[in-house]
Amino acid sequence: MCGIAGVFEYSASESKINNKMLKTMSDSIAHRGPDSDGQWISPENKCGLAFRRLAIVDLRPEANQPMITADKKFAIVFNGEIYNHLEIRQELLKRGYHYNSNGDTESILFGYREWGEDIVNKLSGMFAFAIWDEDKKELFCARDRVGKKPLYYYHRDGRFVFSSEIKAILKHPDISKEFNENELSAYLNWCMTSSRGSLFKNICKLPASHCLKINNKGEINIYRYWSPFDGNTGYNDLTEKETTGEILRLLRVAIKDRMMSDVPFGVFLSGGIDSSLNVALMAELMDRPIDTYTVGFKELEKYNELKYARQISDLYKTNHHEILIDDKDAFPILQDLTWYEDEPNGDPVCIPLYFLSKLTRDSGTIVIQVGEGSDELFVGYPWMRREYNFYQTYWKVFKSLPQSARKAFYYSVKPLMQLSGMLHPLDYIKRGAFDYEHYWSGMPIFTTSHQEMLLNKNYHYLMSNSVDYISSIHQEALRLKPDMDYLQRIFFVELYQRLSEILLMRVDKIGMANSIEARVPFLDYRLIEFVMSIPPGMKIPEKHTTKYLLKKAVTGILPDNIIHRKKQGFWAPVNEWLRNQWYDYAYNNVMNSKIFNMPVERAGSRKHEAGNALIPTTLFNMNYVKALFENHKSGKQQNGLKIFQLLELSLWHERFFE
Repeated sequence: MCGIAGVFEYSASESKINNKMLKTMSDSIAHRGPDSDGQWISPENKCGLAFRRLAIVDLRPEANQPMITADKKFAIVFNGEIYNHLEIRQELLKRGYHYNSNGDTESILFGYREWGEDIVNKLSGMFAFAIWDEDKKELFCARDRVGKKPLYYYHRDGRFVFSSEIKAILKHPDISKEFNENELSAYLNWCMTSSRGSLFKNICKLPASHCLKINNKGEINIYRYWSPFDGNTGYNDLTEKETTGEILRLLRVAIKDRMMSDVPFGVFLSGGIDSSLNVALMAELMDRPIDTYTVGFKELEKYNELKYARQISDLYKTNHHEILIDDKDAFPILQDLTWYEDEPNGDPVCIPLYFLSKLTRDSGTIVIQVGEGSDELFVGYPWMRREYNFYQTYWKVFKSLPQSARKAFYYSVKPLMQLSGMLHPLDYIKRGAFDYEHYWSGMPIFTTSHQEMLLNKNYHYLMSNSVDYISSIHQEALRLKPDMDYLQRIFFVELYQRLSEILLMRVDKIGMANSIEARVPFLDYRLIEFVMSIPPGMKIPEKHTTKYLLKKAVTGILPDNIIHRKKQGFWAPVNEWLRNQWYDYAYNNVMNSKIFNMPVERAGSRKHEAGNALIPTTLFNMNYVKALFENHKSGKQQNGLKIFQLLELSLWHERFFE
């Protein structure tokens, strides 16, 4: 895993590409690659590539990047790992290609030369890369199927700039920092911006499963190359036993593939079914103890899973490492987190994840296997089952009413529900009344009903961005598979918002803050495609709750108490810390923050007039923000997650704009 950056000046008035600028860009993300760096500029100064390396496979200088073909017609920077690169290598060797390294980068580079854009369909792994074609003066970029690796870009004024992290793009001398309020509603709802934009104006993301090509006229083409339903023409007809057997087989393959490394590797171990299974299946393949890593809390033991992690460690005789933290440990890193995240990630799991990643690196482990994706794939969250059942029953009944009746009901209950703080239930009624999509991914923090209270009225129009965005994901799902069941749609929405933009980005950004690489076996694309072919009735039988098929598959491999214990989840005690030790700090920071108090009057924003006078207003209703704090402090409400999200936004704005 590494950090990449680059510039394509296709028609800028003056090319700014030089080695000093490229190095400045890559140095800003040195944490992603502390082992070496490199820069390359095309002969006509059209394209420049920059690279920071975290050496994982083939540690020799021959595997450094940027990497250029012998005839200097193609150049690449690549972040990630290709687990099947040896198979691709053998195919290319037979076609006459000569390799200079034992790594995976050359297989992408030569593969692009041989097969063009189709190379992405041959890759099994996690990746974000850019390839320059000197003859065509084109730049080709791709992001892996699930979005495990990030790729941001800026495209304006005859210039295309890209990087693994936004902070490197901002190092370009002609790119200024501007706040993008159009992504604010997405951040408030999901704890992270959408897959199409960022909180920095004009800086976008290449979505997961997508390629991008830009030519010397600046014409850009972005397209999808994979979906979870590829090759899936209908449900498979396997028995439950055959299904669980295939799940286990595919997981074994995925875990074995992700053990490809020339440096030490291990497992983040919580003691839940996902991380425990990582340990169990890795242990089948290893002749030495596995290094396992766990984080816990010194005082708030109800958040700890230490005893389960220790049980798995004892069972498989792992080389176990633990770290315990409290509010005093966590407090100093709050501002640093927003720097490493680029954008505020409102998920407080980033806090313990930072310490877990640091422990891992300090212990000498560079590569780690994690359990992300299992809950989404196997319906592991209770709310996924609840939303699916709700859609099949109450939602369909409500939507069968005339829209006039639905709207009348909404407006009649709205005042009372707002007064009593029942904003989550109110939002379901609102979605049904106005024909919004039912499923919005995850558990929204500030729903549009919350945002009506949080944002000043002049900025309520921003909420339509989230409505349109979630609608576009559902429409894309139905375009790819018109006959999909609603459980498949739920997973599709999870995959392309919460997983790719929140969970996988927190693993990538926080892991790379400590220069470690995280691998995600549960999100192997072959496993995803297979699970998508399983009928919904087998995934969630009426008499069972969560992760039914996975629990069946691992019976006899893991202890029963690990398989069937109540889901606890990886979390941080922000409710307690923000009610007590951190309350004054958070209150003062948010209430006095410039982003919460500054008048907003921007090009592209709606203008509000009183007579002929333009009246800029603040984005946020500070009376509502104050009430969130006071009700949390008094214990009337549990607003810790909401307050943490606002604090993250404030700290991010302070770090990047003030």
